[in-house]
Amino acid sequence: MNHDFFGSNKLKFLLHLLAWSILLGLPVYFLRQWQVGKDFIWLYYINTVISGMIFYSNYLVIVPKMFFRSRRIKYYLSVIALIVAFYFISDVSNELVFKYVPGRDQEISKSMSEEKSPGPPPGGIIFRRPPFSQMHFFSYTFNSVFLIFFSLGLRVLERQAQIEKSRKELEKEKLDSELAFLKNQISPHFFFNTLNNIYSLISINADDSQKAVLKLSKMMRYLLYESELGNTHLSNEIDFMNNYIDLMKLRMSDKISLTVSFPEKYEDFDIPPLLFIPFIENAFKHGISYREKSFINVSMLVARNSITFRCANSLLKVKEEAEKRDSGIGLENVSKRLGLLFPGKHDLKITKSETAFEVLLYIHF
Repeated sequence: MNHDFFGSNKLKFLLHLLAWSILLGLPVYFLRQWQVGKDFIWLYYINTVISGMIFYSNYLVIVPKMFFRSRRIKYYLSVIALIVAFYFISDVSNELVFKYVPGRDQEISKSMSEEKSPGPPPGGIIFRRPPFSQMHFFSYTFNSVFLIFFSLGLRVLERQAQIEKSRKELEKEKLDSELAFLKNQISPHFFFNTLNNIYSLISINADDSQKAVLKLSKMMRYLLYESELGNTHLSNEIDFMNNYIDLMKLRMSDKISLTVSFPEKYEDFDIPPLLFIPFIENAFKHGISYREKSFINVSMLVARNSITFRCANSLLKVKEEAEKRDSGIGLENVSKRLGLLFPGKHDLKITKSETAFEVLLYIHF
């Protein structure tokens, strides 16, 4: 017997049990509604048990061991042998049952005499009763072939469902591993850039550098602990982005125009961490200048089941080569993450002109 059939899928087992309860309970209904002889009850149970043995022999043994292992010739030969073997069992069982049916010998003798008559009597046509053996043969063959194909189709469908389930589990494992890799790649990238900013700030303003260290510690705590839980609250992600922007503002000059618009009232649902920070980090790294006028605009709109995020920054010719060399890491990672997390449920548009770089991200939850 197949252990998976009886162990891992209880619903399937209960459905089979229900079907057998109905089949075995039908004679009880017939006995209450009509006067049915015991010979019919015995014959019904014998044929039902034989049909069940044909079905489960093919379903549990022959199909898994031969059909699924590409032993098709052995499978067809085994099915034919199964049908032939149970035909003789069914024939012998029917003979034993009908041997004791009252009046059967007279019916057989009458049928044989009618077959020997030279023709129909004058004035009418007699419809002869088909021989019992031939009727039994055709009925048994039809039922057996139907059961073979039905059990084969059911087993193939279940196997396909199991393969699809295994494929989804493998995809989920691959998703988790790739997300972990991408997130771990983003975190050091962000950390090193921020340390460089604090290093530059120490020589300018010691008090501001201390504040920067505190903000950095809060952000690293978020990276090391809260983001490791899988998902995080949207409010935590917004606080993280605000802390990062505040940290970057400490060393900004008056020539930089910064606009930040995050929602104040919104439904706080769970989202994957570190989805938006690579865009903001990229904007500060490649979109600001201390000699020329530059800008960064960050905004977010939160609806009931969607987020629209926009980040635009000025594009400086001086940093164009550096952008080509360095900016791809964070943006490429977040693009991969979006594809894994929200397949078909997000829209990422990156627009680049001679003077500006803009990211527009829409996510539907």
